[in-house]
Amino acid sequence: MSKHKHLVAPSILSADFAHLYDDIAMVNQSEADWFHIDIMDGVFVPNISFGFPVLASIEHYAKKPLDVHLMIVEPDRYITQFKEAGADHITVHAEACTHLHRTVHAIRDLGCLAGVAINPHTPVSQLYEIIEDIDLVCVMAVNPGFGGQKFIEGTYRKIRELRALAADRNERLLIEVDGGVNDHNALALLKAGADVLVAGNYVFAAKNPAHAIAELKKITPKLISV
Repeated sequence: MSKHKHLVAPSILSADFAHLYDDIAMVNQSEADWFHIDIMDGVFVPNISFGFPVLASIEHYAKKPLDVHLMIVEPDRYITQFKEAGADHITVHAEACTHLHRTVHAIRDLGCLAGVAINPHTPVSQLYEIIEDIDLVCVMAVNPGFGGQKFIEGTYRKIRELRALAADRNERLLIEVDGGVNDHNALALLKAGADVLVAGNYVFAAKNPAHAIAELKKITPKLISV
């Protein structure tokens, strides 16, 4: 189980794009650890979010690492551009990469943390041959493409399986959970073995987003069985 202090990464997909600078400033001033940025192409997922110009604008003002989640087909074509636009971490979907090992090492060669995301239907076993090479696994707790979806309960089991898989082969691995995270399931996710909580609607739909972030951060390791 996770023994270190967990991280919180507000998802900019749920921010108010008409007042994006204000939301960036809020995250900067909050207890959040990362900015989570979902890049959607309308092909891999049924939605389109934003691309390089918006990412570069966020990077200009952000004071915390940019955790970039590529929900796109053929991500290999663009990873250098995402690095140049400001990405500190780049996560690709296992389902979108024909040569995942090569993609992961290309990301690491750029100096970024390399992440692999898996959709709800994708078994943890698909990461068996790559687990030693990656820095982060993003476990999707909803079907990717839209915010505000209902959390999928099988996520807890997948996190436990992933933590067991990494136990002897990659102790530095970070397990990130994306989708439906809130103050009701955060403790159970951390107990299962999660390290990073991505929160979108829970943060940005709150009356006080900074307080919502603090609520997720205040769950202490003392509460987590190890």
